[in-house]
Amino acid sequence: MEAAAAKRVLSLAWLIPRADEPGADLARRTQLRISFALVIANVLGAAIVFAIGVWVLPNTTAPEDETEIRIVNLVALAIFFAAVTPIAITLGRRRLRRVIDWLIEDRDPTPEERRDALRAPRRIIRMHITIWLLAMVVFGVLNATYSLESGRRVAISVLLGGMTTCVFVYLLAERQLRPIAARALAAGVGDRRLGPGVKTRTFVAWALGTGVSLVGLWLIGLSALVDDDFSRDELAVAVLVLCSIGLVFGLFSSLLAARAVADPVIALRKTVERVEEGDLDAEVSVYDGSEIGQLQAGFNRMIGGLRERERIRDLFGRQVGEEVAKAALDADVELGGETREICVLFTDVIGSTEIAAERPAAEVVELLNGFFKIVVEVVDEHGGWVNKFEGDAVLAIWGAPVELEDAATKTLAAARELSRRLEEEIDGLEAACGASAGEAVAGNVGEESRFEYTVIGDPVNEAARLSELAKDAPQRVLASEAILERSSEEERCHWKLGDSVELRGRSEPTRVAEPAAS
Repeated sequence: MEAAAAKRVLSLAWLIPRADEPGADLARRTQLRISFALVIANVLGAAIVFAIGVWVLPNTTAPEDETEIRIVNLVALAIFFAAVTPIAITLGRRRLRRVIDWLIEDRDPTPEERRDALRAPRRIIRMHITIWLLAMVVFGVLNATYSLESGRRVAISVLLGGMTTCVFVYLLAERQLRPIAARALAAGVGDRRLGPGVKTRTFVAWALGTGVSLVGLWLIGLSALVDDDFSRDELAVAVLVLCSIGLVFGLFSSLLAARAVADPVIALRKTVERVEEGDLDAEVSVYDGSEIGQLQAGFNRMIGGLRERERIRDLFGRQVGEEVAKAALDADVELGGETREICVLFTDVIGSTEIAAERPAAEVVELLNGFFKIVVEVVDEHGGWVNKFEGDAVLAIWGAPVELEDAATKTLAAARELSRRLEEEIDGLEAACGASAGEAVAGNVGEESRFEYTVIGDPVNEAARLSELAKDAPQRVLASEAILERSSEEERCHWKLGDSVELRGRSEPTRVAEPAAS
């Protein structure tokens, strides 16, 4: 464990901020990392100034003063950066702290605080622009004491180096402040952009990688044409130095600008893949105040809509059954119905009135829920769906809204299994089942603003009457001859036909079948 901790310290991984860590820790790590990166960026800027001043711009100083001027500039440079760097770091951290007070206090930002957090890179670059303009004036005046041309040369060197440094600082600060931006945008993204867009970032990358070098080459060409103060070797060295600066810093700036766009796109693509696999809890982190952040937030809102739609679909399926829900979602819903060949299983609790009168309400509800659970499981296992719960009774359907092969066999098998499971698993509650088959009207019944899918017809009435008759049957299960004739030979072996009976509400007698003794 100690070795792993040592390795973590040496790798500087402890400096890297994480968006999911406590707010105070995230703020501290971000400040440390930005301070470290800005010091490195300014050192590189000073190196660019040195390279431009020595190898690019023509030297107009008298040879006897050249060594003295270089020593003076180096000493002045060391003093300037030794004085300015701590001040810049202190001011930068103070400004950043004011921006992220809400993060240190571990609370949600106000709209104004969120805007300030997303604009923090602008605050940082403004401070660096001020520093480099000050450096241009100081070193320009210092070298002008030797000659005005020398002062102009050094001022141009500082200006070009400062442009490169400031742009580089902006790109670094924007990337390192990404975890804080993610926290700031967690509460939502508005309609207004709070950061530079893709076009601006592309221009910034061009200014750092190409613009500065081109400006330097333009100045060299102008100087060579007007003053003819470059030898062939000096001109070649100047071009090589400027091209090297353009290649190196252009590469880094292009990578930073490209990743600022590519990272959210890659994250979005990976999240889309997760959604395609069915993970509707997937979301992308919103950490950009530009149109990229609006795209990220819009994607998350879309996924939220899909989650809501799936939740409604799940609730809808539980209310009306998966098959009915699917049919309703796949087609236009209209009132009316169609004639279908269906099988019906009607199940009713025996003595429900006495149970409700003799037992506490909570116990009655628990008993009924256990009863309904078994009914739903058995019906689902045999390919049917529960059309409705009618108090303490259940109406289950096979063959509507989607046709089902061998529906009668599955209905009778479900009736036998349901009788067995209710007897074995429910203590203190009995139920009777009636099964029938025939033509019925299946469709949406009600009013356009509120309707339900149901089946109406003789097999439904016959199944309900058979369930009443089954309350006095030994196995509490009865089926009509009509459904038995539609079932398979194997299933008919489990049943025996009895006498015909006159069922209430029906004009013709029904020959009744019950499960054969096992």
